[in-house]
Amino acid sequence: MKPLADLYRPTKLEEVVGQKHLIGENKPLKKIIDSKRIPNMIFYGPSGTGKTTIARIIANSINKRFFSLNGTTSGTKDIKEIISLPKEIDKDEGVILYLDEIQYLSKKQQQSLLECIEDGEITLIASTTENPYFYIYGAILSRCLVFEFHKVPAYEIEKHLENTLKKYSVKENVKFDIEKNLLYTLGLRSGGDVRKAMNFLDALILTSSFMNNTYKLEMSSVDAISSFQGSRYDKDGDEHYDILSAFQKSIRGSDPDASIFYLAKLLTSGDILSPIRRLLVIASEDIGLAYPTAISIVKACCDSALQLGLPEARIPLAEATIFLATCPKSNSAINAIDKAMDDVLKGVGVNIPDYLKDSHYQGSGKLQHGIGYKYPHNYKNHYIEQRYLPFDIRTNYYIYQDNKVETVTKKFWEDIKKK
Repeated sequence: MKPLADLYRPTKLEEVVGQKHLIGENKPLKKIIDSKRIPNMIFYGPSGTGKTTIARIIANSINKRFFSLNGTTSGTKDIKEIISLPKEIDKDEGVILYLDEIQYLSKKQQQSLLECIEDGEITLIASTTENPYFYIYGAILSRCLVFEFHKVPAYEIEKHLENTLKKYSVKENVKFDIEKNLLYTLGLRSGGDVRKAMNFLDALILTSSFMNNTYKLEMSSVDAISSFQGSRYDKDGDEHYDILSAFQKSIRGSDPDASIFYLAKLLTSGDILSPIRRLLVIASEDIGLAYPTAISIVKACCDSALQLGLPEARIPLAEATIFLATCPKSNSAINAIDKAMDDVLKGVGVNIPDYLKDSHYQGSGKLQHGIGYKYPHNYKNHYIEQRYLPFDIRTNYYIYQDNKVETVTKKFWEDIKKK
């Protein structure tokens, strides 16, 4: 018997849950489908978010023959068989090739599609769970519109499960007694994957008690058929880097609640090294000279976390995260080094002033190295004005920023240099 996910797959666009940014009223993919002029497209996003379902709905809406291949199991021979089809069928009918997991095809296999999708003989709808800009051959990418699918919120998944049970009740002539919030819980535990939620529901029906023509769906049975999936992800996939990015941006934005949430997602997946590396760089990149001792505090927390290991490591890492999120911010250090490195790469400042060059060897004086150098400690306030930058550089790399530490430091040096 087919699983529920296949038996009750949506056949109309209005039945699809999630992806309102694509298929909602006046949204781009909805407009394309309504126009019935379907271009080559790439659907990018997590599993179970409706990519295959929408491709099938598109094929049915324009009366094209629909063929499906999977990049993990299909080879060049399979692709060539599909490519030859337009020659055998009515040109007006046309062919839609749905190529799931296209990233698994080699560059040569992807190239074999180019001619047929360019002349319109075949309309390609490809799907991938990986970022297409990293994994798909550029010539294919340039001929396709890319649409990003998002994980489906739990309340939307709940709606789909409710509709499924209504259809199931009518088809099988049975009833359901559903404990409050059970369907929403299945949505949460699916981690935004509708197919996974449907599989959970399928298993729940099979294992639930059935009396008086009624299935009793109880929360106590949920743990037996599902494990918590909401925060799990592939640590080598795109989502990992998206979470790390959100983690750093939340700290930079001084939001301790969001920062802790993204730390929790990282730690729940069992990843401890990635947040540690990110915390260490944030201490210098985003806090920097606004709180110069932040890096020492964070280093101590990270060292403690490594020695403790999970689950205890979550505590010092939470401390470091909240500390950095609530610290004053300055990016003057990264701005300075990036600007200086840019000048180095441009070839600026190749000649160091002679008086700054090493003079600790015999014969350096003949080269004028070190001659004229003023030793700052011999002067009042340990400062004497002299040029240190190469003479072709007329810029300030370090710009004091408006925070307590840098403001005090700026005033300190302004007072001394005026004197």
